[in-house]
Amino acid sequence: MLDTEKLKKNCERLGMNTQQVAEHLVRGGFNKKKAVTAVKNWKKGFFKPLPKREDVQALAGAFGIEENDIKCWCSSYKYAPGSARKARQVANLIKGRHVQDAMDLLKFTDRRAAVMFDKVLKAAVADADEQQADLESLYVSQARVDDAGVRIGTKRWFPKDRGRAHPIRKKACHIHITVKTES
Repeated sequence: MLDTEKLKKNCERLGMNTQQVAEHLVRGGFNKKKAVTAVKNWKKGFFKPLPKREDVQALAGAFGIEENDIKCWCSSYKYAPGSARKARQVANLIKGRHVQDAMDLLKFTDRRAAVMFDKVLKAAVADADEQQADLESLYVSQARVDDAGVRIGTKRWFPKDRGRAHPIRKKACHIHITVKTES
């Protein structure tokens, strides 16, 4: 995945505007107008259209840097059992930390969500390792938890007095972790 912050920094460092960067992206299905629109969206953090591997390679070539210097690696766990509110406490613990520090912290955190965060973090690090990133300089740039509503198959009722029924709500959440290298 393309890192928007590093894209902006490299554009400012080299003094390149959006049109100059877009010239390097012109390829088979990408004309000049579409390339300019894509670069503007990527600078804003919108990934429409989603940058392909060839696009990231072209941007790295335009800036004269390696491909891994403008990439970040993401991993997610959809519909994780547990409420988003409780999982956010674990997310706040690991934001901005080096990957190894975050893994050590999660190992000794006494929260149910810590195990799930550890798995997602290991998946993101494995993805970065597969792309030959420098594992020593990886840090957790983003740890986000979104609410997913009531878990599927957990709609049940708890009987109360006078024939009433109260719902049992078992919550789910989406866990997203992004790691990137320090620049």
